[in-house]
Amino acid sequence: MSTGKGEVIELRNVWKSYSEGHVNALQDFSVKIYNEDFVAIVGPSGSGKSTCMHLIGLLDIPTRGKIFLDGKDISKFSENKLARLRGKKIGFIFQQFNLIPTLTALENVLLPVMFQNEDDHSRERAMGLLTKVGLGERVNHRPSQMSGGEQQRVAIARALINNPEIVLADEPTGNLDSKTGKQIMSLLVDLHEKDKKTLIVITHDPRVADFAHKTINIIDGKIAHDHQMERSFLWRKGENNK
Repeated sequence: MSTGKGEVIELRNVWKSYSEGHVNALQDFSVKIYNEDFVAIVGPSGSGKSTCMHLIGLLDIPTRGKIFLDGKDISKFSENKLARLRGKKIGFIFQQFNLIPTLTALENVLLPVMFQNEDDHSRERAMGLLTKVGLGERVNHRPSQMSGGEQQRVAIARALINNPEIVLADEPTGNLDSKTGKQIMSLLVDLHEKDKKTLIVITHDPRVADFAHKTINIIDGKIAHDHQMERSFLWRKGENNK
């Protein structure tokens, strides 16, 4: 779904090779993601979707081809410059939550700003985000004291602490039961619709992909098909929870 506001990210004729060029994870791969899109990148294990995520998330650079962010070619940026862009532009949500077990929910949310002159405003924002994701009463709990769904909500709040334009979610429901997964996807839908975030979800689950406005299917490092779609609300209706 293009909003007419221009593309945020473009991968243009990208190749990504490993093992000294003998394994091509992506081959002549091109895709555009527009401002305020909700995109699902779908594929089986080994298809190249994780490599695609690393490139979109500025965690890696292509072997060949170019990556554009807001119209600027960032393919040859240094790691330091890419890290600064990631911190400013992109919030990450991971399947494994990646929370620090010795820190509270509040401290985990504050992690991205702890080395950037954290102040009272940051703490207020972190508290507000935890309240927004339904954890206002759990701010001082550690991960071991929370359910999987609660830990993923902490991870979502952490991804939003720097108010990124883009939220990149890697298998966000992969470690959750169906009911909790539905709740997490509804929360992500709200982020897209109410907060106007560009949302990119990496998944192998067709139920998760059904929430997106656009689906990009990857097989063997190439786009199998790329199409617009009307999002299904089966999970919201509970029809996949029987």
